[in-house]
Amino acid sequence: MAKNRNKAATDRRARIEEMRRAEAARDRRNKILAISAATVILAATIGGGWYLFSAAEEEEQAKTAPMEGEKTWDKLGRDHVEKDVDYPMTPAVGGEHSPVWANCDSEVYTKELKEENAVHSLEHGAVWISYNDKASRNDVKALTERVEKTSYTFISPNARQSSPITLSAWGHQLTVKKASDPRVGKFVEKYVQGEQTPEPGAACTGGTSA
Repeated sequence: MAKNRNKAATDRRARIEEMRRAEAARDRRNKILAISAATVILAATIGGGWYLFSAAEEEEQAKTAPMEGEKTWDKLGRDHVEKDVDYPMTPAVGGEHSPVWANCDSEVYTKELKEENAVHSLEHGAVWISYNDKASRNDVKALTERVEKTSYTFISPNARQSSPITLSAWGHQLTVKKASDPRVGKFVEKYVQGEQTPEPGAACTGGTSA
């Protein structure tokens, strides 16, 4: 009887020990799995964060990068003057200008504007669309309709410019041949009250319409 009890006790201790070893093995496996999962999640988080950062950086660069055919100028003076200004580009996109801006809240002009007034409007964040006699009547009509629906824009003829259609913002200019050019809408969307604006939110009414 005593031998049987001893054997039973020995067997029970052996089973308990085996269970402890199995449980310890499971704990080790669970720890390894947990560490592996955490490593994967961390790598995915870092990778995802880098991807989002890169995507945001690319998007920001796309916003600020000039579009195809666009010309840019910097270091443009902003003094108010009462004299005529000899601008280095036609139409002008910045520099000294009149103290009075041209009204630019969806304003349609059928006569040429003084550039000194128009430049002041660009300083306020407006986009100036100008055209010469090479622009078709339908294109002028389409551009006029766009201006009539868009605040901080104005349109006028300009016989001195070389391109049929020119879009100007402060420090930026784009020339196109047709109003249907997709860059027209992109330019207007980008530069109406855009980041280039020296005086964002400044008035586009209360100036001159002549």
